[in-house]
Amino acid sequence: MALKASEISELIKQRIESFDARAEARDVGTVIAVTDGIVRIHGLADVQYGEMIEFPGGSFGLALNLEQDSVGAVVLGEYKHISEGDTVKTTSRILEVPVGEELPRSSGRLLRQSY
Repeated sequence: MALKASEISELIKQRIESFDARAEARDVGTVIAVTDGIVRIHGLADVQYGEMIEFPGGSFGLALNLEQDSVGAVVLGEYKHISEGDTVKTTSRILEVPVGEELPRSSGRLLRQSY
């Protein structure tokens, strides 16, 4: 079965119209050094102080040292799998700490014990 040029053109138009391309703009950077849970990253020009950043493998870090051409971040958890050359993404989320019934009691005990 041979297709006519007009049929091919119509099929291409239909495919283009139904194509669903979703682009997600994210600020990305590259790991340039990893030392004892501290990561130095080149890029991330728009990262905010205290913003959570995402490493490969789903681990997160916290951007703390914002310099002109690099960012210093502390890894929140295991860092052995992070290496130079890895791509890091911003999350646009500032670190959040959930508060529940137990947190005020335990922190109060710590405060009383420190006197």
